[in-house]
Amino acid sequence: MATAIIVVDVQNDFTEGGSLGVAGGTAVAAEVTAFLQAHRDRFGLVVASRDWHLPDSSNGGHFPPAGVEPDYRETWPLHCLQGTSGADYHPELDTALIDVGILKGVGEPAYSAFEGATHDGMALDDVLAAHAIDALAVCGIATDYCVLQTVLDARARSLPTVVLEDLMAGVAPDTSAAAIERSRAAGAIVAPSAAWLAGAG
Repeated sequence: MATAIIVVDVQNDFTEGGSLGVAGGTAVAAEVTAFLQAHRDRFGLVVASRDWHLPDSSNGGHFPPAGVEPDYRETWPLHCLQGTSGADYHPELDTALIDVGILKGVGEPAYSAFEGATHDGMALDDVLAAHAIDALAVCGIATDYCVLQTVLDARARSLPTVVLEDLMAGVAPDTSAAAIERSRAAGAIVAPSAAWLAGAG
């Protein structure tokens, strides 16, 4: 099988100090870089997704109206706005290791990398098909939101999928644990990266 790794949303706004910062996000950026530097040859393709929201827009109701507090379920604080440092990849993530960037949430709510497209508009499904990818590894931020939804969409496409549990950070322990269980229930393998590599032979 040709396996792609999808690095989900390792962006400044989702790491410590960002507008939706997740504890452990900076460590994930560094650990993903180290993992890819050591094991780049295991992957036919390295994909990285980013939220890429429009400024001065609710992005389809993803951001609440001015003066209204976000509910942290359907609406969120402003984050990952195009042209801001918060939308950039975290500096600990070596972007030279990335083959394809996927942008999502452009004017609309989007969690899964499968809802995004390249800068020139190529959907992730088409990117994977063009590179004859037939299996996925998924890591990144946040375990309980965009990582989960990417995994569920991959499994909905019947793609064999592994969730690299040591290369993720979640918003909260309870929702992250629930996300892991949902991933397993959908048929994904959840394993530490070293154990998966050893099993991958």
